[in-house]
Amino acid sequence: MKHRNVLAISVSTTLLVLASGALMIVRSDSPQEAPTGFTTPTLQQNPGSQSVSNGITEPPNDTFALDQAAFEEEDGVDSGLGPVYNARGCADCHQGPVTGGVSQVVELRVGHYDRRGNFVNPNIPINDGQNVILNRSLVNDRAVCPEAQERAPKTEAVRALRMSLNTLGDGFVEAIDDATLQNIAAQQPGLSGGKITGEFILVPVLESPGQTRLGRFGWKDQHGSLLSFSSDAYLNEQGVTNRLNMTDTTTVCKTDTDPEDQPDGTGLADIDHFAQFIRGTQAPPVDATLLSSSDGQAGQQLFSQIGCAICHVTSITTAPAGTVINGGAFTVPDALGNKVIHPYSDFLLHNIGTGDGIVQNGPADTNNKVRTTPLWGLRTHSKLMHDGMSATREQAIGRHAGEATGVIQSFQALTPTQKAQIITFLNAL
Repeated sequence: MKHRNVLAISVSTTLLVLASGALMIVRSDSPQEAPTGFTTPTLQQNPGSQSVSNGITEPPNDTFALDQAAFEEEDGVDSGLGPVYNARGCADCHQGPVTGGVSQVVELRVGHYDRRGNFVNPNIPINDGQNVILNRSLVNDRAVCPEAQERAPKTEAVRALRMSLNTLGDGFVEAIDDATLQNIAAQQPGLSGGKITGEFILVPVLESPGQTRLGRFGWKDQHGSLLSFSSDAYLNEQGVTNRLNMTDTTTVCKTDTDPEDQPDGTGLADIDHFAQFIRGTQAPPVDATLLSSSDGQAGQQLFSQIGCAICHVTSITTAPAGTVINGGAFTVPDALGNKVIHPYSDFLLHNIGTGDGIVQNGPADTNNKVRTTPLWGLRTHSKLMHDGMSATREQAIGRHAGEATGVIQSFQALTPTQKAQIITFLNAL
């Protein structure tokens, strides 16, 4: 009997035939690069119909296009808008250059400190003082009637602007294991001579009462799950109550019954569609031509050499598919699991001298800390830093202080050519 050569391949491997005819075995359990692209164009007709997801499996009767349409839908007073709000739809604050991207919309937060130096959320009078919005730092820009319109009281000395955030690729961010972020934080003091110490905080998972997770969404890391983030934004940015946030901030000019967000024909409520859309987006892509240029490559190396990458972490790998997160409420799917992303962030809180004084879901020491800005998609931003008060990359770099002082001193010691190379690299992101 003639023996044949047998190639044994385990279930965790994939056999690829190269153009040369050679065989290559790739372990399917090895981390894979996450898909990237601005693939969610905003359409007036048939919203979402030209969009491409990251391959996430949709719930029964749902589609990625339906999720995007819900994200883009604008509410009115006949569908739960207000009484106080900032925008009529998610895409009003997250659209640039495509749906889910960054925006130049700014919100206002205020508060004050008590005699012990602790941050206190304000009580904001409305309706000529006849009503009060209690214990809330957010001051909404708009209202459905003049009686409900908020204005910052002069007693609130802490006043901060917040730029709207990019949500593209945040499904991968949600899929990062808590231990991964904790390990990044543990390594930072050793990499910086003890000067950089990222802080992580445990925050409630609204869909899993009593459960917590490391925060990673919002300027203060105030949320750890995308469903919690979506629920919070629906109430506080649009004034639409939902099953995880059941009560409006005021009843002045309110005409409907809570919760206003109800399941549709698919069995999903809007907050479910919002979270599913964000989870399905691809990560922001780089400008490959600019990044591969000699200046782009030199700038990338300098970015790491002077210490920027200690906080703006270049690569992070998500948890394996099948990992249960969010207090048991979500299982990392194949589309998000074991993926390598390049967010240029550690998703930790740092004091870099630009903190806004506000405390949200964290201890008192987080008042002057903000989450490291993810730099992916940076080339689509025209206003920079948490408050949007920096118009150029150079201005944003120059504003860094606090934990970043040593890194900025290293940047200032570079030659003009080297500084320009770092800017070229940033413009490629």
